[in-house]
Amino acid sequence: MSADLSKGPATNQDEARTALIAGMGCYLLWGFLPLYFHLLSGLGVGSWEMIAHRTLWSAPWALLFVLLAKQGGQVLAVLRQPKTLAVLACSTAAIFVNWSIYVFAVNANHVIEASLGYYINPLMNMAAGALLFRERISREGAIAIGLAVVGVAIQTAALGHLPVISLGVALSFCLYAILRKQVKADAQTGLFIECAYLAVPGLLYVLHLHATGVGHFGTAAEVTTLLALAGPATVVPLALFAWSARRMPLSAMGFLQFIAPTIQFLIGVALGEAFTPLRALSFGFIWAGVAVFAYGAWKRTRVVAAT
Repeated sequence: MSADLSKGPATNQDEARTALIAGMGCYLLWGFLPLYFHLLSGLGVGSWEMIAHRTLWSAPWALLFVLLAKQGGQVLAVLRQPKTLAVLACSTAAIFVNWSIYVFAVNANHVIEASLGYYINPLMNMAAGALLFRERISREGAIAIGLAVVGVAIQTAALGHLPVISLGVALSFCLYAILRKQVKADAQTGLFIECAYLAVPGLLYVLHLHATGVGHFGTAAEVTTLLALAGPATVVPLALFAWSARRMPLSAMGFLQFIAPTIQFLIGVALGEAFTPLRALSFGFIWAGVAVFAYGAWKRTRVVAAT
C-alpha cells in the first residue's frame, strides 16, 4: 500500500516537471525564432520565400503529430463538417497574416516592435473575451489593460505613428484565438487542417520561384536545410504548447507566455535596433501591465486551489 501511495505523487511530480519543461521549451523556441529568419535573410532568402517554405513544410510535420496523437479519425470527422472547415479556413487566414507580419517585421529590423505585439496579445485576448464572450475582467485585468493602452500611446509618440506591426501581430493572433475557440477539435487536428490549407499555395509559390530561377531550395546544403527546418520550427513549439497547456496551471502558463517576447525584445536590442528613452518608457508600462496580468492569473489559481 505504501509503495502505491509513494508512486502516485512521484508520477504526478514527474508529469508536472515534464509539462514545465515542455512549456518553457515552446516559448524558448518562439523566442529565438527571429534568429532563424535573420539567418535565412543573410543567405539571400526573401520574406515571401520564407513564408512559403514555412507553410509547405509545416503540413507533413503537423500530419506526423496527428498520427502520433492517434487523431486521424478526428481529422476525417472534421473533413465531413463544412462549417468547421469554414471556421478553420478563417483561422488559417488569421495565422497566415500573423506569420507574414512577423517575418516581414524581423527582416525589416523591427523585432522590438514585433515583440511588443506579443506582450499586448494576452491583454487583448482578455479584452476580447469580455466583449465577445461576456467573460468577467478582474480588477487586475482592467489595470493591466489600462497600462497596456498607455504603453501603446507612448509607443505611438516614440515612433511618430501607430505601432502598426505590434497591433497587427496582436490583433491577428487574437482573432486566431477567437476563431479557434469556435472549433470543436483538438489542437493537433485543427493545426493540421490549417497547414493543409496553406501548403497548396506555399508549394505553388516555391515551384514558381524555381521556375523563374530565383528559388534558394536545393542551391546549397546550408540554405536547403534551413528552409526545410521551417516545418519543425513552426509545428514543434505548437505541439509542445498544446501538450503542456493541458497539464499546467493557468498561473504557470501566465508567467511562461512572456518568455518569448522578452527574448525577442533582447534579440532586437542586440541586433542594434533603436531603443530610445521614450520607447523604454512605453515598454515600462507594458511590462507593468504584464506583471499585473501575471499576478491576477496567479491569484485566481490560488483561489481555485483553496476551494
